[in-house]
Amino acid sequence: MGARLGANLQSCPVIASPVFSVSSPQPPAGAPADVAHPKGIKSYVRRAGRTTSGQSRALEELGPRYVLDYQPRLLDAAAAFGRQAPLILEIGFGMGEATAHIAQVRPQDNFLCCEVHEPGVGALLKRIGEHGIDNIRILQHDAVEVLEHMLAPDMLDGVHIFFPDPWHKKRHHKRRLIQPPLIARLASRLKPGGYLHCATDWQPYAEQMLQVLSAERLLANTAEGYAHKPDYRPLTKFENRGLRLGHGVWDVVFRRRPSP
Repeated sequence: MGARLGANLQSCPVIASPVFSVSSPQPPAGAPADVAHPKGIKSYVRRAGRTTSGQSRALEELGPRYVLDYQPRLLDAAAAFGRQAPLILEIGFGMGEATAHIAQVRPQDNFLCCEVHEPGVGALLKRIGEHGIDNIRILQHDAVEVLEHMLAPDMLDGVHIFFPDPWHKKRHHKRRLIQPPLIARLASRLKPGGYLHCATDWQPYAEQMLQVLSAERLLANTAEGYAHKPDYRPLTKFENRGLRLGHGVWDVVFRRRPSP
C-alpha cells in the first residue's frame, strides 16, 4: 500500500531512540526468540526521494493548515481538527493513497497521521487538496516521540500500521517497528474498546505481529489468528500487484480490553 517504512533502504543506519529502554539484555515477554530486542526504536528510517513540483506546491499551500508542529506536550485534538470526533493514529502512511481513501469513507473520524518522508507528506497533502478532505492532520515527526509526548492514555480510538518495513534479513529483525515496548505504549493510549490494526505482506513479520500483540495483556484478538481485511482498508496498486503474483497479505486486528 505504499506505506512501507524505509523500504529498500536496509543499508541505512537507524539511530536508536531513548523513549523505550530496557535494563536487561533479555527480551521482554512476547518478543520472538530470534529477535534481538533493541534499547530503543524509531518509527522510521530516512529514505531518499525527490519531491515533485506538485508535492512541493501542496506542502507550501496546504502544509500550514494540515501539518501540525511537533511539540513535546499533549495534543489538543479538538483544536487541531476543529471538532470533537474519534481519533485514529496512523504510523507511516507512505504516499498517502490508503490514508486518503480511509479518511473519505470514514468522515466521522479524525486521522492523525505520522510520516517523516517529505515526498509522502506532499503527496498526501496533494490528495487532501484534490478531494477536499478535512479530517486528516499530519505530524512530520517520529511517531514514537509523538506517542510518548503528545498523546495521553486512553486518548485514541484506533491505530493503523500498514505495511511497515519488514526488515527481511534476520540480523535486521531488531529494527522492526512492531516490538513489545511500542505495542505496550500504543495499548495504553487506546481507549477501552479501541482497536489496533496492523497489515503486512511478509508472512514471517505477520507471525511476529500476531505473537507480540497476543502477549500484550491490555489487548485481545478480534479473530482466531489473522483477521479478514476490514472494508475500510483499500487494496492499492502495490497490494493488487502482489496478490496477482501469489503474495499473501495478513491483517491483525486487536482491541483494548475493558478497564477492570
